[in-house]
Amino acid sequence: MFNKILIANRGEIACRVIKSARKMGIATVAIYSDADRHALHVQMADEAVHIGPPPANQSYIVIDKVMEAIRATGAEAVHPGYGFLSENRKFAEALEAEGVAFIGPPAGAIEAMGDKITSKKLAQEAGVSTVPGYMGLIEDAEEAVKISGEIGYPVMIKASAGGGGKGMRIAWNDDEAREGFQSSRNEAASSFGDDRIFIEKFVTQPRHIEIQVLGDKHGNCLYLGERECSIQRRNQKVIEEAPSPFLDEKTRRAMGEQAVALARAVDYSSAGTVEFIVDGERNFYFLEMNTRLQVEHPVTELITGVDLVEQMIRVAAGEKLDLTQEDISLDGWAMESRLYAEDPYRSFLPSIGRLTRYRPPEEHVEDASVVRNDTGVYEGGEISMYYDPMIAKLCTWGPTRDHAIEGMRVALDSFELEGIGHNLPFLSAVMDHPRFVSGEITTAFIAEEYPDGFSGAVLHDSALRKLAAGAAAMHRVSEIRAARVSGRMSHHEREVGRDWVVSLGGHDYPVTIDADRGGATVRLADDGALRVTSDWVPGRPLAVLDVDGETVVAKVAPQPLGFRMRHRGADLDVRVQTPRQFELSAHMLEKTPPDTSRMLLCPMPGLVVSLAVSAGDEVQEGQVLCTVEAMKMENVLRAERAGVVSKINAEPGSSLAVDDVIMEFE
Repeated sequence: MFNKILIANRGEIACRVIKSARKMGIATVAIYSDADRHALHVQMADEAVHIGPPPANQSYIVIDKVMEAIRATGAEAVHPGYGFLSENRKFAEALEAEGVAFIGPPAGAIEAMGDKITSKKLAQEAGVSTVPGYMGLIEDAEEAVKISGEIGYPVMIKASAGGGGKGMRIAWNDDEAREGFQSSRNEAASSFGDDRIFIEKFVTQPRHIEIQVLGDKHGNCLYLGERECSIQRRNQKVIEEAPSPFLDEKTRRAMGEQAVALARAVDYSSAGTVEFIVDGERNFYFLEMNTRLQVEHPVTELITGVDLVEQMIRVAAGEKLDLTQEDISLDGWAMESRLYAEDPYRSFLPSIGRLTRYRPPEEHVEDASVVRNDTGVYEGGEISMYYDPMIAKLCTWGPTRDHAIEGMRVALDSFELEGIGHNLPFLSAVMDHPRFVSGEITTAFIAEEYPDGFSGAVLHDSALRKLAAGAAAMHRVSEIRAARVSGRMSHHEREVGRDWVVSLGGHDYPVTIDADRGGATVRLADDGALRVTSDWVPGRPLAVLDVDGETVVAKVAPQPLGFRMRHRGADLDVRVQTPRQFELSAHMLEKTPPDTSRMLLCPMPGLVVSLAVSAGDEVQEGQVLCTVEAMKMENVLRAERAGVVSKINAEPGSSLAVDDVIMEFE
């Protein structure tokens, strides 16, 4: 077994590998760029080596710099994580030439299956059903348009060396194919150093289901069930689960056996994933093979009990698998929610900054539930604009799918995160969505259910009533404390009123509170009564309430006349007023926001890649105005209406903050 391994990656996956290595008694080496000098993976590793400036193409994906770090530390093996160099044949060959083990598949398998064009050709030759497409290299945008027309719209434009949703676009017409080809090519070159593009038919209403495979260097190979990855946004997975709520045992076995056969065809060893598109009749089509560890591997670990990182290390060290296919069984259900630094209220645009508060729910392993949080950040740390915006992967396990979902709901409500925009509210909303709960999902779920973007969850009346009762009880505690501090009260609470009006979510609830030593009974105007108990005290940002026997978890911040409460994807301004205050508040004027309709504001922190117009130009609705890059994703900004550009305030290469004015219109 190895004595020391280097992790050629960063963030949560580097931390994840370190945990398994530490469990195995193996020393670890981290590498880091200037932006990651104080990152969590650097703190966790036994050694750390600086490798360059923040951009990945000047640090993490520069093979020579990684090789220098290996030589300097005497690492015997390298785990590449995912992304970066994980599917780079030249890197695997460089390690082999240096006599350093690659904790991944052989270079030949990477070349055969890691390249999406080559892998699809091999799959076709092996008789595997594949999605129609053009596997040759595409020289320019006009050729992309021609090929797209021959295949038939819609088409998927994909980077050959891509992954993680980067370098991918869906085109529904010639204009989108032309524009998508160029954007995909730019992203591919920036993220992977490889700008090759291919095009395939985009299958509507598909499910994205993948099979985890594991092989050793002695000819043994098996599959560890499937993962449902259909909840995607912009081709980026958001929520994964294992097993799939759609597959039956017959289809699972057929997909697994086909995945293993494909792996054997290229002498695959290590962990890998064969991805399929599955239609409504459970017909499945090979999509691609990822010759690396997947982001969503924890859900497979939770239902099989197999540590995939440990198995990868053992296989790389030449050990035989100590598992057979008969040893693999699927126990219970697991969910994974990807927590991203992106603002769901601003079209999920990337967010950067300092994590002023980062308190994940407590991890635990119990007979009936598991909470696991794979992360690479910490409170006070910075989210950089240079890398993938993932903050954490929150996972739950339960004996059934319903239990896993409920565990995830509570875990998301309990996750405290402040300082940046993040998608926690959206994840919570999905967990409560009837279509998700039913399991009737496709890769079009987000586009279909949130066609106009996400503006917050709308809670049912029963949930609002519980929150109103909880807010009333909490407000009473706050009032008692304020009265004591001011000296208005000594040993009794008679000066705190019993009658209040709680306003939230567009509803007003007149309530009467009867308190005792055990809690409070909150009576609503319709004669309903809810019993509220909690150990919450003013200033605590997380409230765990028992409302009529049901646990209600909400993030709480004080506001004038009440609280800001966040629960199940809803962000609520909660006012708790006396009846007289409520009566007078109806006469208060609402503050109107400033008029920015004649300005193009930067929707996210990023760099201006290009400007498509100049001052004095007349533009039409939908016309491209400029392109802004953030976290290696290009975002094309378009005109909302016709007008004339009066002033340009930025230029290519400009670094902008949120709401900086890019240009103005007459």
